[in-house]
Amino acid sequence: MRTSDDAPATLRVALAQLPAGLDPSDNRAAVTALADDPGLRGAELVVLPEAFARDFGKPTDDLAPHAEPTDGAFARAVTDLAGADRTVIAGMFEHNSDGPPFNTLLVRGRARADYRKIHLYDSFGYRESDRLSAGEWDPVTVALGGFTLGLMTCYDLRFPELARDLVDRGADVLVVPAAWVAGRTPQERALKVEHWRTLVRARAIENVCHVVAVGQPGPRYTGHSMVVGPDGQVVVEAGADRDVITADLRREQLHEAREANPSLANRRRRPR
Repeated sequence: MRTSDDAPATLRVALAQLPAGLDPSDNRAAVTALADDPGLRGAELVVLPEAFARDFGKPTDDLAPHAEPTDGAFARAVTDLAGADRTVIAGMFEHNSDGPPFNTLLVRGRARADYRKIHLYDSFGYRESDRLSAGEWDPVTVALGGFTLGLMTCYDLRFPELARDLVDRGADVLVVPAAWVAGRTPQERALKVEHWRTLVRARAIENVCHVVAVGQPGPRYTGHSMVVGPDGQVVVEAGADRDVITADLRREQLHEAREANPSLANRRRRPR
């Protein structure tokens, strides 16, 4: 099925809700092993979580020794997983000669890009900025299979202005790899999951776009990777445990949602 402009009408995505460990070689092996996962069958886009090359570890861990260049061993593993037919997005810590590493998303395969996380997680008693450098305001979009992907990372989800800037640049799919930290008590964990689910749906609703949000699983993180359609409905959602889930993004659904709810076209901009 193709649209009138011969662009593919669907994009199959696989969300790999897998845990990252502290040994980068183990994480690269997990990327390689994904090639045999039945959940990837037919997937044109595979998304892994934030910080998959090496987990954040303890809040006091120095991440600089675990940073890599964007053409290093982890990038090669991601590129190999992509092969000729897929695009893979995964998070890593990128070497920075001018300071602490960047928290970077790699896009490799049929599409290629790098995105350095703009909003560092200085919240809920945690200070990501003590160990990592923030990227400049340089929103990244990439074309894939008739869709335009806009890249965000974890805490970026709490900043609607970044999502809107990506949509203004043509994004109709927001891709959000994350390591959404779980709470310490059952009540806090439930609240963090609710924040995640609410914010993912809000970004889809207010921007009338698809959102593909992929987190690391519990117990340290919340899991609940999900795809939300441009009408705000959850298409597919994982639980808290490791999982690989798939969904088809449909251009027809995007067109129908934006026709029914033309809020992007109806915006009135504040005078400068």
